[in-house]
Amino acid sequence: MPVLNWLGKNEVQRYRPPFHFLNKIYGNSDNKIIRGDNLLALKSLLPQYENKIKCIYIDPPYNTGNENWIYNDNVNSPQLQKWLGQVVGSEDLTRHDKWLCMMYPRLKLLHKLLRDDGAIFISIDDNEQANLKLICNEIFGASNFVAEIIVQSNSAKNNAKFISITHEYLIVYAKNIETLPPNWRVKKNNIDEFKKRCSQLIKAGFTSEEIHKELLQLTKYPRFFELDHYTYSDAKGPFRASDLTAPKSRNFYDILHPITKKPCKTGTRGWAYSQSEMEKLIADDRILFGENETVIPRMKNYLFEDDTSVAKSVLFFDTQASTKWIKSNGFKFDFPKPVELIEYILQLATDKDAIILDSFAGSGTTAHAVINLNKQDGGNRKFILIELEDYAETITAERVRRIGGEFSFYELGERLFYDDDFINEAVPREKLFDYIFYSETGKNYQPCEEGNLIGVADDTAYYYFSELNWTALSKIKTRAKYYTIYAEVCNLSEDELTKYKITYKQIPFDIRRY
Repeated sequence: MPVLNWLGKNEVQRYRPPFHFLNKIYGNSDNKIIRGDNLLALKSLLPQYENKIKCIYIDPPYNTGNENWIYNDNVNSPQLQKWLGQVVGSEDLTRHDKWLCMMYPRLKLLHKLLRDDGAIFISIDDNEQANLKLICNEIFGASNFVAEIIVQSNSAKNNAKFISITHEYLIVYAKNIETLPPNWRVKKNNIDEFKKRCSQLIKAGFTSEEIHKELLQLTKYPRFFELDHYTYSDAKGPFRASDLTAPKSRNFYDILHPITKKPCKTGTRGWAYSQSEMEKLIADDRILFGENETVIPRMKNYLFEDDTSVAKSVLFFDTQASTKWIKSNGFKFDFPKPVELIEYILQLATDKDAIILDSFAGSGTTAHAVINLNKQDGGNRKFILIELEDYAETITAERVRRIGGEFSFYELGERLFYDDDFINEAVPREKLFDYIFYSETGKNYQPCEEGNLIGVADDTAYYYFSELNWTALSKIKTRAKYYTIYAEVCNLSEDELTKYKITYKQIPFDIRRY
């Protein structure tokens, strides 16, 4: 397997970002919007969310040279220090190296957060598409590559020097492709808009033949290419016409044309249905007749009966609609992703109780899509969004408010430790308790006077003892419904633990997992 090397790779492979707590600012929802550096925020999510995220979508900088993004990770390396804080422009000869240094540690953390049966979707264009696949092969494994989807838009660049690029890519990897649910089926693309167009033709009084001609033209457009067989429509909706005969059929009988009352033309094969079944189909208006008896009748297969399909590797989404929505709401944000694109991804890769993560949240399109899809199918999907200070509150969170979504707003708290602290045995025991309590509850540790009490969350008291025995239990002062006790050894039996509602956990001496 080809391995990609770049300037700074050795340093970022060794780099372990510090662990920070997340401080809740406001809100009381399981949905999260986090303000802060996404590398540090991803690290802070690991205690609660490692191997729990069903679907990840990210839209990182495309590295076009015109985005003015800044690589400022605090990598302790003289070789890389000169890069920190510098705007990455098109004339920067180390532009691709910087982008890879930025992406590599983030993808490593995203890989840890992803469920075994989860998938990650990454939007990218030609500037870094090839490099992205190589580092994803390294982190996720080449065998877990699912697809590279071409996403076409209606955003033409007529001032392009050579070719107007109207597409980008959606790179898809699984955490473990062997456990990824098969048969990814999704609602056919732009199906609602297509149905609306068909309804308008019916209301306008077009004849069946006129509707057929209009739909033949309409399905030539990229946005409706998935519906190219549904070129007929009646009051029930659009349908495709299929053969009514069957090989080796012995069903030979006359079908009378409803207007001419003459037997309709047939081929050399018999009808696919018995005469009684055919009469029921005719009575239910499921048969498409021609203008006269010289046309062989066909079956009407309605779109509403089969409105899903296997996901395609070429998709079309209207980028202008999302841009108009953003501008009409007064947000200053360029190139938002279509909500329909993220909805499409969520239909493919999530169930109704999934957790979805977007660590380059931007204008909050992912939250918008999660909320929309939950409304459509009654789901209980949750989102976690991460965005920098400039956008997190004024754009990302504000967009979610305006569409009626609920969320809790967080920011990065104090640094607890670096991973290297554990190597040097420099972590004070109270810092370890901080970490344990946060890992278990997602809440920040509040020091208590009782020496061995770590903290209390909900109905559970958390304690530390060097040895869990009857002497230790006699020291417990806090009365709680349940107890979680960390100890180096436990001398109580399983029955005794169950009787006193105690969950025993061995002190995690080696917690440099992240």
